[in-house]
Amino acid sequence: MMIKKFDVNEIRKDFPILQRKINNNKLVYLDNAATSQKPTSVINSLSDYYSSYNSNVHRGVHTLSVEATDKYEMARNKVSAFLDCKPQEVIWTRNTSESLNIVSIGLKKSIKSTDNIVISKMEHHSNLVPWQQLCLETGATLRYLNHNLDGKIDLIEAENIIDKNTKIIAITHMSNVLGVINPISELRNISKKYGTILVLDGAQSAPHFPVSMKDLDCDFFTF
Repeated sequence: MMIKKFDVNEIRKDFPILQRKINNNKLVYLDNAATSQKPTSVINSLSDYYSSYNSNVHRGVHTLSVEATDKYEMARNKVSAFLDCKPQEVIWTRNTSESLNIVSIGLKKSIKSTDNIVISKMEHHSNLVPWQQLCLETGATLRYLNHNLDGKIDLIEAENIIDKNTKIIAITHMSNVLGVINPISELRNISKKYGTILVLDGAQSAPHFPVSMKDLDCDFFTF
């Protein structure tokens, strides 16, 4: 998959905070996993909301509420186009970690002690701890997919690890450590044999290259 190159200096211009100088040097910010800086377009949109139509969404019929609701749903439509899915399939949460926790909690009642959940050894804690906790609470077994020396998932081994008792496969679409893009279509084909739910952590992939829910055919995609 080709990832389009971008001009770093042009990107920096979009972020007012990156014009700051600290110790006489231009600010370089690398803590995006904790809090991302906002581009001018986002700052202006927030300012416009609080200045012009600050109101409850889906909870009023007065002008401001209607305007806020329309903008809110316009954003959902934009995200659905970005993901190649239906607007009603887009759910707002605070972040990827919360999304993964919501999914794991929501699936709890469908997991039995004889089941297993499969993740990989390259997962971020956000896609590890929720499944560890789910296994502790239900008695299910947590299994790990290994990867080769080049960082890619061992699909031959995956055929043996994923079985009829595998209820969930939760895996990163693109690793934030190794940079590899995992073979989702191949894993999906394996999962379909057993009707296994496929959960993707798309925190790294969605910002870097086009993603299509129709092509990925996953049950949950979080980012």
